[in-house]
Formats: sequence, structure tokens, C-alpha cells
Amino acid sequence: MEAAPAAGPRIIVALDFADVSQAMAMTARLNSDLCRLKVGKELFTRGGPALVEALQAQGFQVFLDLKFHDIPTTVARACRAAAELGVWMVNVHTLGGRKMLEAARAALDKGKQRPLLIGVTLLTSMEGSDLRDIGIGGGVEEQVVRLAGLAHQSGLDGVVCSAQEARSLRVRHGPAFCLVAPGIRPAGSAAQDQRRVVTPKEALHAGADYLVIGRPITQAADPGRALEDIRAEIDAAR
Repeated sequence: MEAAPAAGPRIIVALDFADVSQAMAMTARLNSDLCRLKVGKELFTRGGPALVEALQAQGFQVFLDLKFHDIPTTVARACRAAAELGVWMVNVHTLGGRKMLEAARAALDKGKQRPLLIGVTLLTSMEGSDLRDIGIGGGVEEQVVRLAGLAHQSGLDGVVCSAQEARSLRVRHGPAFCLVAPGIRPAGSAAQDQRRVVTPKEALHAGADYLVIGRPITQAADPGRALEDIRAEIDAAR
């Protein structure tokens, strides 16, 4: 089953920088018509809400990737704060459980504008041996399917998942369930610290809606050109 057509750019550029000035210098080389931006823990800790506002002022939509995971009340308030900041997408960790997920959704439903609420299943750096280390039985795909099902039942808009699991999740949850795939590497790129990686074409054919891409763009000699090349690859894959 194919994904529903994604609105706007399907590429989310991961701003994995330790320095705010470096991140802003990078965004000056990117076209907001071709991508959205992901702000994670390190950069947000350094730049805070002011950074998100500056990126939005440049015309970018922001995915606030903080993977909220706490008691339901705390996560609900954090999600509401993110919505008030005007972000396009925010995520929570599905291992926080049903009550936490439902509280996050309820908090966002009360706001004037609601970002997409996405659940994190398992980090793309994790393998079966990592699950066993923390006492979780079964394989990676089994756990991703279970946690994605919990996210769907709890009213979330979708999940972050490896594109390797996207196909089965698309079949299970239909075209409206949003699948955000990190660990995307154009053909010939190094996997680096991501273990479960695929190409943009493979991810789209598997059913992913949005592709999170970092170093293949941000460490390219010409980031703007690298973004355009990947966008062309995506257009060809359609």
C-alpha cells in the first residue's frame, strides 16, 4: 500500500550541529522550498526556542526532535509548549506508554494550531543485541510493529521508523499514518553511526512519507546542490 501524498517537501534536513552559528550558516545555503529542518537535543539545548523562531523566520518548517519521554502530565505540557512555538512536527517516545501518548495527543488537540505528533519506536542505531541488553525480547521489527500499533491506537499521527520497517507499517495502518524515516543515505554514502539505512528511493518505495537526511547534505561540499540532487532522486522515484 502506498503512502498518501505528502504535503510540502519530503526531505527533512537534520541540523546535527553543536553550534548555533554553524546551523544558521548551513540553513543559509538551503532552499526552504525543498526541505524542512530537524532540530535535535544538542542544538535545541544550545539555541533554545529563539533558534526555532529564527529558522521559521527564514521560511523553514521545523521538526522538533526531542523525543519527549516522561510522566504524562510533563509530556503533555512539553508538547503544548512546542505547539505554541509553532513547530510543524514534534515527537514523543512510544516506550512512555499509552497514558503518556494519549495525554500528548489530548494536549495538542486543545491548541489553536496542532503540529504533527509522531512516536519514536526504536532508535535506528539499535539492533537485536541492544534490545536483549535492556531486557526486551523479540527482534527489532517485532518491537517496531508493536510500538507503532500502540502509537496508532493512542491517536498519534505516525511514527519515526527505519524505512526497513515502513512497508509492514504502511500495510498495517494505511496511507494516512505518517512514516518518518531517518538513516537515509544516497547510494554510495557511508552508513556512519546508523545501522539500519536505506536509499531515498528504497525508503519511498517502502512507504515512507518523509526522509530525514543529515550528513549527506550538511557535510557536502555544496549542500544546496546535494539537496537538489536528492530532491531529483525523489522525484524520479515517484
